[in-house]
Amino acid sequence: MESNRRNFLKIGGVCALGLGSLPIVKALAQEKGPAFSSDPRRLVAKRWAMVVDMKKCWEMGKPGCKDCVLACHTVHNVPDIKDEQEEIKWIWPEQFNHAFTGQENEFIPAEMKEKPFLMLCNHCANPPCVRVCPTKATFKSPDGITMMDFHRCIGCRYCMAGCPYGARSFNWQDPRPHIQTELNMSFPTRERGVVEKCNFCTERLEVGLLPACVEACKVGGLIFGDVEDPNSNVRKVLAERFTMRRKPELGTQPNVYYIV
Repeated sequence: MESNRRNFLKIGGVCALGLGSLPIVKALAQEKGPAFSSDPRRLVAKRWAMVVDMKKCWEMGKPGCKDCVLACHTVHNVPDIKDEQEEIKWIWPEQFNHAFTGQENEFIPAEMKEKPFLMLCNHCANPPCVRVCPTKATFKSPDGITMMDFHRCIGCRYCMAGCPYGARSFNWQDPRPHIQTELNMSFPTRERGVVEKCNFCTERLEVGLLPACVEACKVGGLIFGDVEDPNSNVRKVLAERFTMRRKPELGTQPNVYYIV
């Protein structure tokens, strides 16, 4: 009886925000969180992190290379929508002044300002998007990945407002007709009204595979590993090279680092 009363109060409280009752009721009706695989091939970590070595990307990669973007979009059925207002982005290039807002100065080399920087969800240790999600569609996994449960998402876009990195996209229309790559039947397509973003390829980690972007990068510009493990490649790179994170002043503690 007490549990039912709590559920009623939760549903009533969220509905009072004017978000629409039916999808919220369905979302809150799921008492159990998502299950995690026990596959013996599963890659495990205390906290996954990525280093993006832009110097390798610029100096060793072929001009205009988008192998990592294509691999990500193929694996995750990301639609190709040309309209910038409605495009869906999991991993994408951005200019320095947009990527590192507040860190530019007048003496930065001009070529640096014009080079592309690879952007993706930062999988913050202190993610504001998780705190503002009313249905727990956005949550932290035990290994530090900021996850999304598409079935719980009610499209309120509070997470988009909470993310200071613009790492989330909203499906203003049915994305499925815009999937240009071969459909990956092992990963769910999304519907209109659902938010999506990079998930560090958690579904691949579950079966012993590295993220698709890491695997696709032929120059080794994406280093992925357990930042809590002092022997991991990520920790060794962080110990040896100077790196930057986006908007460190916000205290979100991004788990994506950049070598520039």
